[in-house]
Amino acid sequence: MNAVRDTRKAPEPEKTRRSEPRKVGAWREHHLWSMSISLRRLGVRPLGTLLTVAVMGVALALPLTFYLLLGNVQRMGDALGRNQSISAFMKPGQNAAMAETAASALRGRPEVADIVVRTPKDGLAELAEVQGFSGALQSLDANPLPYVLSVQPKPGLSAEDVSRLVESMKATPGVDMVQDTGAWRQRLDALVGVGGRAVALLALLLGIAALLVVGNTIRVDIQSRSAEIGVLLLIGASRPFVRRPYLYAGIWLGFLAGVLAVVLAVVLELAMAGPVGRLAAAYDGSVSFGGLPAWLLLSVPFASAVLGWLGARLVSARQIRRAAAG
Repeated sequence: MNAVRDTRKAPEPEKTRRSEPRKVGAWREHHLWSMSISLRRLGVRPLGTLLTVAVMGVALALPLTFYLLLGNVQRMGDALGRNQSISAFMKPGQNAAMAETAASALRGRPEVADIVVRTPKDGLAELAEVQGFSGALQSLDANPLPYVLSVQPKPGLSAEDVSRLVESMKATPGVDMVQDTGAWRQRLDALVGVGGRAVALLALLLGIAALLVVGNTIRVDIQSRSAEIGVLLLIGASRPFVRRPYLYAGIWLGFLAGVLAVVLAVVLELAMAGPVGRLAAAYDGSVSFGGLPAWLLLSVPFASAVLGWLGARLVSARQIRRAAAG
């Protein structure tokens, strides 16, 4: 009898294995149905969908635009910073050998790209080329100008590295005064740092605003279908089953808003191309401006879709729970 009983129970695992692919297939079909029905529902009310996507798109396009402006300011500072030079004026009475010794000491520093020793005669010749100085220079009995070390820092140095180089030049024996013509770069780096932090905070706040916009749209949609949701729950539908179309609606809204944000950012970038080109020409082509990176443009719609899913997830869970309780 035990053998017969075991024989009857043997097919049960096989039956379970057969039912599992059916469950997976049903789960996949419901996801596809939820994806399509949510998109059709958004198309039924085009004005509300358009307003939601427009608000989210503008909110997401603003950080992209500020990121573009900030990146170009940084690129401009890097290009102009290549011409930065630091001048070290030697003390009166220093001769050529002393100036060359000081230059040799500075050449060993890792921040220095090149050093040019300018003699008092070179400085006097430059002053003679300036209008109005030639007559005054002829009345001088002796050349009062000192030796000058013109130091070219390596490109890409941070403000801290340049400041460290200036301090080392001041401490070099024989140096009387140091003049940094690139002090503006340190201020620009500080402003870019503040701007980067502000753009990050702005992106966070506008991302939260976009999440709230999606959440409010999904909340209104669920409330308008509360009777339908109540019937589905009464006949045994699970909450994830009921919630799934609304999650896909949030994904669609977020994705479409991300695409709109990218389009707006690219349009603004093209609109700025003319003025930016004229600005670059004013610097004889030494300044180049760029657009938003491709990886950022491609990632915005998907990140926005995740944001839309999150907003729909937070709101739909609460609203469906309330519908079940009612």
